[in-house]
Amino acid sequence: MTAPKFTTLGCRLNAYETEAMKELSQQAGLDNLVVVNTCAVTAEAVRKSRQEIRRLRRENPAAQIVVTGCAAQTEPETFARMAEVDTVIGNTEKMQPETWTGMAANFIGETEKVQVDDIMSVTETAGHLIDGFGTRSRAYVQVQNGCDHRCTFCIIPYGRGNSRSVPAGVVVDQIKRLIDKGYNEVVLTGVDLTSWGADLPAAPKLGDLVMRILKLVPDLPRLRISSIDSIEVDENLMQAIATEPRLMPHLHLSLQHGDDLILKRMARRHLRDDAIRFCEEALKLRPEMTFGADIIAGFPTETEAHFENSLKLVSDCNLTWLHVFPYSKRTGTPAAKIPKQVNGTVIKSRAARLRAAGEARVQSHLAVQIGKTHQVLMENPHMGRTEQFTEVRFATPQQEGQIVTAMILGQDGSQLTA
Repeated sequence: MTAPKFTTLGCRLNAYETEAMKELSQQAGLDNLVVVNTCAVTAEAVRKSRQEIRRLRRENPAAQIVVTGCAAQTEPETFARMAEVDTVIGNTEKMQPETWTGMAANFIGETEKVQVDDIMSVTETAGHLIDGFGTRSRAYVQVQNGCDHRCTFCIIPYGRGNSRSVPAGVVVDQIKRLIDKGYNEVVLTGVDLTSWGADLPAAPKLGDLVMRILKLVPDLPRLRISSIDSIEVDENLMQAIATEPRLMPHLHLSLQHGDDLILKRMARRHLRDDAIRFCEEALKLRPEMTFGADIIAGFPTETEAHFENSLKLVSDCNLTWLHVFPYSKRTGTPAAKIPKQVNGTVIKSRAARLRAAGEARVQSHLAVQIGKTHQVLMENPHMGRTEQFTEVRFATPQQEGQIVTAMILGQDGSQLTA
């Protein structure tokens, strides 16, 4: 027997779901199977998914290849037409045990090649209990899926469906289970994390969930939240930022741009000043807070003046960790139909300038950490991360998964040294 192989492209939620699929496929007794969990965020991501499928077929000529994930959900025919692919399953189907037991019973080749239902009809997200990511350091917990917003550049709602929340009790139970297994840090993850709770009874907010976790799981040393939409942050989350040292001082913000006109054309729900105001308030409440952000370079109609507002946002919001996305036309989105697309060379240049600004911020952040003491969660014997998610390199091996007190001695341009 050959154990199933899994390849994941894209976001942390995909990585989380891959772990759940591994367990489901093992429980079903499947073997000689290759599963590709695709990403649809850009046309380039879809291209990379196809490239990966072809590579895996060359390396595994006798295996059954299953394609799933957001790209499979949004354009199943693209993958069904590939000679390398045996089965295409949707984002809902991939998390259902019966999908995998059905494969085992029929051994894929005899089942329908495309099993992708309407994602918009899905009204619930199950709390999938997984044991983590094969490390003893950090565990990710899915608390939300889907998105109710329709940003003009984004295909993801059509791959993930509308927003669905995992009930707080299920989340707390899973975190307790992970703490019992020895994890010292848990990361809450979702597609649109700050929309958590809107579909649950009494419509609780993300801050309510955070406070409940910290109260009901007192043995949890570190709680981290992944990408959030700052305009949706509620009072309880701000209260947690101010008063809960176990909530890590690192927030990744879905900002996307720094110019009000472009933000409107993106159908974002915040303006430039909203982002700046949020960052200033969070820093007042938690002076050691660091911010990451997603920013798109070269959105249609973006002028040099528009772009300069994004560039200035890096310093105006005190951003440190930038995820810069050169805009690429995504078929099926309103932005793809905007006549005034930005020249590809200009997009590439602007993305490079944003990345350079981000790199300068990283260097400044590293420099001011020297001489400070940090609590570092070890990801492997020689590398861990501070509360602000900064990498720290150790010359002397430490125990993986443990939180160690470290004096920062220097930096090498990309990491702190301790």
